[in-house]
Amino acid sequence: MFRKIARPAVLMGLSAATGWIAWSGVALLLPVSLSFPILWSIAQSRKIAALVSAGYFLAASRGLPQGVAAFYQSDLWLGLFLWLCASLGFVVVHSILWTANARARPFRYLAAVMLMAVPPFGITGWAHPLTAAGALFPTWGWWGIAAMTAGLMGLVTLVWPAVAMALVSVWLWSAATWTDPILPDRWRGVDLHFGSSLGRETGFYRQRDLIQIVREAGSGSGRVVVLPESAVGNWTPTVERLWIHGFADTAVTVVAGATAVTEEGYDNVLVAISAQDGKVLYRQRMPVPGSMWQPWRSWLGQSGSARADFFANPVVELSGMRIAPLICYEQLIVWPVLQSMLHDPDVIVAVGNGWWTEGTSIVDIQLVCLKAWARLFAKPLVISFNT
Repeated sequence: MFRKIARPAVLMGLSAATGWIAWSGVALLLPVSLSFPILWSIAQSRKIAALVSAGYFLAASRGLPQGVAAFYQSDLWLGLFLWLCASLGFVVVHSILWTANARARPFRYLAAVMLMAVPPFGITGWAHPLTAAGALFPTWGWWGIAAMTAGLMGLVTLVWPAVAMALVSVWLWSAATWTDPILPDRWRGVDLHFGSSLGRETGFYRQRDLIQIVREAGSGSGRVVVLPESAVGNWTPTVERLWIHGFADTAVTVVAGATAVTEEGYDNVLVAISAQDGKVLYRQRMPVPGSMWQPWRSWLGQSGSARADFFANPVVELSGMRIAPLICYEQLIVWPVLQSMLHDPDVIVAVGNGWWTEGTSIVDIQLVCLKAWARLFAKPLVISFNT
């Protein structure tokens, strides 16, 4: 009886430790997540596999309860409820696909990896072990994805110790040679510290201050300046004219987050503004589920939800460069970045508004995901966050 209780408890504890360490905001610790498939494979039943999956996911996403409470200005119970709801997809997929059949197990785990990478399960596919490919195989690109996939399948076979030793060797080599992604020439990413007021306080004086910040950032060699998610607020003709006028005597182009209101709700967008014109450059493919994307509103005949474009506009063009844009939540999941990489962009542009994550590791995790993907595909990276 003691062994029946102790073994699941130990496996769940190790899985939780794996999620906690791997997703602590350090890029070179991402490969720790590869312990999860090993623990999943040695579970002795589907119930134990579910416990292992829950331990990993809940530990990896531990910042969610506090972040949700801060965002909604509510108590912690709402955050805990959404935290558990978000884990359901991960736990269900990995428990259903678990098998005691050693021959079938690699293909079952491959199916779990794929399901958690694309919608609908991929909508909450955080802490995906595939992200570690950037820390293990920098600059390998799609070959790195293939090697990582083969490694994940190997870790759930009977020869997993040999596969693990090989991956640890690659990890040590990568750690010794690791460098952060480069910033593209003449691009500047501006971090702001306006807290929850960014995107909510959008009067003339705030717009004027932001324009001045951009002018200063572009006064040297900078020609494209990036501002965080929601920086501009609602994108209207009046706001567009104000910003165009603000750059009348410069050659600077600003890429900034904004909100484009529609009849059904709104789009979370990036706009591009220069002395000549302003336009919507990118519409977010996957807004934050629950707080922004609320599909049930349309089912009830209501409006107010952010639109999810899922697979639209994976790359956009600006100043002769192909850009892979990633807004906030898209940095935590797999398919937006991989879809963009299929089009071989010149640069990754990532923005976020993380004021509500204070005291959590969420923004740090977003940053390490971005660095891992940029290093994997050898792409320059521009980052702009508000905290």
